[in-house]
Amino acid sequence: MKTNFLNTFLFAFLALSIVGCKNEKNNEAEVSEAKEAAVAQGEVVEYKVDTSATVIEWSGSKPTGTHTGTIKVSEGTFSANDSIVESGSFTIDMVTIDVTDLEGEDKENLEAHLKGTVEGKEGDFFNILKYPEAQFEVTGITERDGQKMMEGNLTIKEETKNVSFPVNINRSGDEIEISSETFTIDRTDWNVNYGSKSVFDNLGDNFVSDDIELKIDLKATKA
Repeated sequence: MKTNFLNTFLFAFLALSIVGCKNEKNNEAEVSEAKEAAVAQGEVVEYKVDTSATVIEWSGSKPTGTHTGTIKVSEGTFSANDSIVESGSFTIDMVTIDVTDLEGEDKENLEAHLKGTVEGKEGDFFNILKYPEAQFEVTGITERDGQKMMEGNLTIKEETKNVSFPVNINRSGDEIEISSETFTIDRTDWNVNYGSKSVFDNLGDNFVSDDIELKIDLKATKA
């Protein structure tokens, strides 16, 4: 009887673990090879990204904890028909990588490591001296189960992949807002490999998660 109970318990535990793992990946962006950029059809309105009101939030983790921060957008434009985005692109200013969960020297050190401004560690993460900008170019807007999905080519460190993630698009007067749900990308798809267990062996607990969590909030005004 005890053996049957133990087997049943273990089976239930494993089932819950599998479901939990799947749920953790529900917000993972779909990644594929680069696609052709979208081209606006018919009469559209041009919108210019308001860089002062636009922000990308990020989160990264390792066994000892999680770090959070923001990155700014330096420019961008969108073409839309009513609230339907037909095409567009924006430039991510990697020089503006900011860590928001630390202060003082700890904050400065992590920002320098992420940016690649530490001598000998330039290529660990984003190497802003060589790659000061990242790019996103819309390849299409689809709908899945009532949820809009934005597809676009994301270029980081000269590596381009197409990503698809959920967004909400709202237009009010001369303004349009494109806000993503929180989603994750695997940084190693863009050759950001520092501390990755999927790239390097024998790291033990000295690893950094491959997943970067992102949330994009873009605001644009009629040009």
